[in-house]
Amino acid sequence: MPQSYETLIVERRNRVAIITINRPEKRNALNIQTREDGAAALEELREDDSVRVVVFTGAGERAFVAGADIS
Repeated sequence: MPQSYETLIVERRNRVAIITINRPEKRNALNIQTREDGAAALEELREDDSVRVVVFTGAGERAFVAGADIS
């Protein structure tokens, strides 16, 4: 069963999984929670034999990922 994540949105469309980093207010900068969510999401998708491709994207229109959140 798909999990929910604090900082990511994970969608499945046919054989494609789309992981959206959902921190647009921080230009999707990566923090500890985002890295933990990402590792868990990739593990979940690795165990799903129906997924053949994983696409990463960022929420909002300003940035895909701004880098590390050092605040």
